Amino acid sequence: MNNKKRTVTKKILLPVASILTAIIIWELIARFVVANKFKLPGFVDVVIACNGLLFGKGGTLIPDTGVSLLHFAIGIGAAILIGIPTGVAMGWFQEIDSAINPIIEILRPIPPLAWIPFAIIWFGLTDISAGFIIFIGAVFPILISTYTGFRNVPKVFIEAGKVLGCTSSASLIRYIAFPSAIPSIIAGIRISMGVGWMCLVGAEIFGAGSGKLGLGKNLWTYYNLHQMPNVVVYMLVLGLIGLVIDMIFRYYVGRRMYRWKEQEVR
Repeated sequence: MNNKKRTVTKKILLPVASILTAIIIWELIARFVVANKFKLPGFVDVVIACNGLLFGKGGTLIPDTGVSLLHFAIGIGAAILIGIPTGVAMGWFQEIDSAINPIIEILRPIPPLAWIPFAIIWFGLTDISAGFIIFIGAVFPILISTYTGFRNVPKVFIEAGKVLGCTSSASLIRYIAFPSAIPSIIAGIRISMGVGWMCLVGAEIFGAGSGKLGLGKNLWTYYNLHQMPNVVVYMLVLGLIGLVIDMIFRYYVGRRMYRWKEQEVR
């Protein structure tokens, strides 16, 4: 019984208490210390703004969320489709690694937002241009994690696979190397989702996208209109959506792919 109470306190009461404490401190500082809604809107101001953005006539929060999620899906989907096969090829075949690695190392340090002019020139003001910026930010963590996972496959696994009948590179990759590299690949995808979500905001702020919708786009619009409570609403929505995406991904990986590794973390 004591263990149950401890678990409830640890998993529910403490997080709720910490959030409520942060909200109270935020409201007190905004109202009595800063006392300027432009510099720091209070929690109550943000709640009122959120209500207007959701249910008011000019509120576009829900359409903005849908458009941004579309941009994110395009970018992350392309990053997975290109990053994993490229990482596999570089990690398994030395010749491909030697040929592609110099190009990757030149392109990788370029900030994703530096590609915005070319994204707009190549794809126009479309959803694909925003997705392209997210792709640039997300593809390299996936590629490098996949490459590292394949490079670190124990030789004993490969030799055992050959003994058991995996005589071709394709069969060794499918049955030996890829399962061994999955933890590294998953870590890369999780990192890339965080990077991609940050790139989304920058891409939309600087004009990549299909029009007047998008969380980053209208966050900047409301800043230009000096409606800072609305800006904070969009910031919090970005944070919450990023958290939900990460939680869903971790849940899926934990329940579907790592069942054999499940254990209680104390």
